[in-house]
Amino acid sequence: MATQRSHVPLALVVCQDHRTVSDEDLGRSLMAGEPWAQTETWERFAPMVLMTARRVLGSKAEAEDITQEVFYRVFLKAKTLREPDKLRSFIYSVAMHALGSELRRNKRRSWLHLDDDREPLGDLGCEMESRDLLRKFHSFLTRLPARESLVFVLKRMEAMTVEEIAVIMETSVSTVKRLLARATDRLARSIDVDSGLRAFFAQERGDT
Repeated sequence: MATQRSHVPLALVVCQDHRTVSDEDLGRSLMAGEPWAQTETWERFAPMVLMTARRVLGSKAEAEDITQEVFYRVFLKAKTLREPDKLRSFIYSVAMHALGSELRRNKRRSWLHLDDDREPLGDLGCEMESRDLLRKFHSFLTRLPARESLVFVLKRMEAMTVEEIAVIMETSVSTVKRLLARATDRLARSIDVDSGLRAFFAQERGDT
């Protein structure tokens, strides 16, 4: 049974004294339990997690809630961080686990339709003129298996390398490539049977 989260608006905490600290030193301080480190970790990485969550989930409210949950987990697990210089990857890894669980919980709801609060996906929303097309595209994206959806977002929307994705998702590069290929193929077939999306992507490629 899915746990209930209270909706609390996301508000970034401004940290003025530690912005020049390296990720590695920040990671060490977080592991040591220094109070300022939590504030700086939130300030530095929350926007990154929030943007990825909005692209994956398509909902601002859900993205805000999951971002808070991610950092709650990060702070609880901070002492398990083995390589302080890999703090960013550590946070992304926690986020991927949380988003994967959220996608699976939402699977039944998003299989047939999108909720009213679903939104365009990041930069892709600026490129597509029709909100209906955005909703259709996101509906196809959420129908993918969770790992395929996450890999597609990280590669195509976050512009990560397959090596970076492999580290974050704790898997091999070859597995990431297979997941990406499957996701791309499934989306291509879904787009091909939708005249509106097919026409849009054909125009983007210069086929018309």
